[in-house]
Amino acid sequence: MADWTDTLPDAALAFLEGRRLDEVECIVADIAGVARGKAMPASKFGKQTHFYLPNSIFLQTITGDWASVEGEAFTEPDMILTPDMSTATAAPWTADCTLQVIHDIMDQQGNPVPVAPRNVLRRVVSLFNEQGWKPIVAPEMEFFLVARNTDPAKAIEPPMGRSGRRAAARQAYSMSAIDEYGPVIDDIYDFAEAQGFEIDGILQEGGAGQIEMNLRHGDPVKLADEIFFFKRLIREAALRHDCFATFMAKPIQDEPGSAMHIHHSVVDIATGQNIFSLPDGGESTAFLHFIAGMQTHMSSAIALLAPYVNSYRRYVRDFAAPINLEWGRDNRTTGLRVPVSDAAGRRLENRIAGMDCNPYLGIAASLACGYLGLMEQKFPREEFRGDAYDSDEDIPRNVSEALDLFATNTALREVLGEEFCTVYAAVKELEYKEFLQVISPWEREHLLLNV
Repeated sequence: MADWTDTLPDAALAFLEGRRLDEVECIVADIAGVARGKAMPASKFGKQTHFYLPNSIFLQTITGDWASVEGEAFTEPDMILTPDMSTATAAPWTADCTLQVIHDIMDQQGNPVPVAPRNVLRRVVSLFNEQGWKPIVAPEMEFFLVARNTDPAKAIEPPMGRSGRRAAARQAYSMSAIDEYGPVIDDIYDFAEAQGFEIDGILQEGGAGQIEMNLRHGDPVKLADEIFFFKRLIREAALRHDCFATFMAKPIQDEPGSAMHIHHSVVDIATGQNIFSLPDGGESTAFLHFIAGMQTHMSSAIALLAPYVNSYRRYVRDFAAPINLEWGRDNRTTGLRVPVSDAAGRRLENRIAGMDCNPYLGIAASLACGYLGLMEQKFPREEFRGDAYDSDEDIPRNVSEALDLFATNTALREVLGEEFCTVYAAVKELEYKEFLQVISPWEREHLLLNV
């Protein structure tokens, strides 16, 4: 092996043992969380310190178009990408022996590119660090396994299980339901092990073919990297078994949507103690300030947590997704839930984020709201007791409304970075404009001959 491989993480070294490395995929996440970059022979990768990509990758919409920012010429200057070798991991589904490496992104003056999603998350984490705090997150991933769908006009169907029947809905936590697509789950576990990732648990969710996967708590950037990798890993596992994995927020009509619930706690760097708990085990005022930040700023951050028109189909009353920003202890009907825990594990669960969000941006936006709460030292509304679906909605209902709120929250934009916020809004506004040009089957069915 070449000398540079001696610095690889243990899991990558174990993957390479007894093999000849053929290829390295040099990747970054764009605004949508799509992996962009280039693949190169391992021999070439070992001889270079960096490579270049144009900054236009952060102006590309999910449809492949490019947004423009008012007052800025579209010249596509190169960014400098250098490998973060701590992220090197296997691509175990490939025919050749391949590694993936996430790259750091700098401009030509050596400054972090502010619109790169991973840099946005790092920026938010650094604000916590400057206060002597270390944010901790634990994400939950929900996704659907669905039958192959090559015709966008055709409705999504659940996959065929080993019984010869399509996966059934309303089977949350059923072991036999998840066994229906056991071979896919087995490959997910095998790929994760090859990549050095630890899965805390996998379970059947409420939708037909819907799975929830929990990750262990840890550093926000590291966990966002893992979700970025996991999305690709899960898709590849599904393709091996003639089905698709989708992270769309709401892929199937009349089924629940897929969330990326984020559990938050904050540790004092000097003492290692959870600042959400007092020495006697009670709740601290910092915990209440964090909740208040979520209630105050989350509506403005939903543009990042629910980035597409489909995202807002999740927020349906009595359909396993929140409709407001009420908070409650051990209450899954609220948007902000305090799970049962001991003092050391006290945390807040944000149930708003959809699985379709970019993990770097979803976690960054959620942390930014909590950070602002800690700095503003406000207190939340009274704890909600009972069924929060019986209360009023207080979150945006569509992309346009969400972007309007995002544009006016100066405190949130300062935390995330104004340059990033400007680019993000331009991309999302163009996507929304493109969507409005599409005439849906519902419109043709009910309006063509009746109005």
